[in-house]
Amino acid sequence: MKIEACGLHMRLGSREVLRGLDFVAHTGEMTAVIGPNGAGKTTLLKALAGLLTPSAGAVTLDGRAMADWPPLVRARSLAYLPQERTTHWALSARAVVALGRLPHQPMGAGESAADARAIDAALAAMDIGHLAERPVLEMSGGERARVLVARALAQEPVALLADEPAAGLDPAHQLTLFHHLTALASAGRTVVVALHDLSLAARFCHRIVLMQAGRTIAAGAPEDVLKSEHLAAVYGINARYATIEGVPVVLVADVLP
Repeated sequence: MKIEACGLHMRLGSREVLRGLDFVAHTGEMTAVIGPNGAGKTTLLKALAGLLTPSAGAVTLDGRAMADWPPLVRARSLAYLPQERTTHWALSARAVVALGRLPHQPMGAGESAADARAIDAALAAMDIGHLAERPVLEMSGGERARVLVARALAQEPVALLADEPAAGLDPAHQLTLFHHLTALASAGRTVVVALHDLSLAARFCHRIVLMQAGRTIAAGAPEDVLKSEHLAAVYGINARYATIEGVPVVLVADVLP
């Protein structure tokens, strides 16, 4: 599923958050959206998910306007993982993950064999099978984050939009998550992630979109976007893209004076 935004403007109250932004994410790729705090990353992902209506411009899925997609078809095709990890009910981890199957279930139908397989696969992918019966309100922030990621995975979407999916995860589970997201992209899904971790973007993403003040500053392959001059101009840091033992990373030396 190709996700595209053309000339996107978005106002939140009196503030213009997105300013004529163009964006594209291709089928079979993982695209990172990066930029400093306040750049508009979360607003962009919400617009791409159809949760916010732009004041100008358009979002299309496979060349079809967002409004032209039947709600149920869109719910099955597109999953959005918000940055917030808030849960309000003492549901078990498995019950929370099972919520991801709701778009696939006829009204009033119970859990099918296909639902059970998807739920179990998502629990295993996030290494939380042993937490399946534990209430999420009794979990650590990192464990809860993995449950919510698993809920999105259980939906088996054609496209996954994830806002800071690695936040709160320890390094091992960050890598596990991104290996899984890479596998989803390789299987023909479209994955879009908003990230602060530049090294994760450099290592795992096919394409990077660098934002500042609601605009796109650069877009393309990691080595083309994560240039020292771009990082200096947008983040105010002395940093460079490098490869250590075959692994792409971004080495940050210091904040620029």
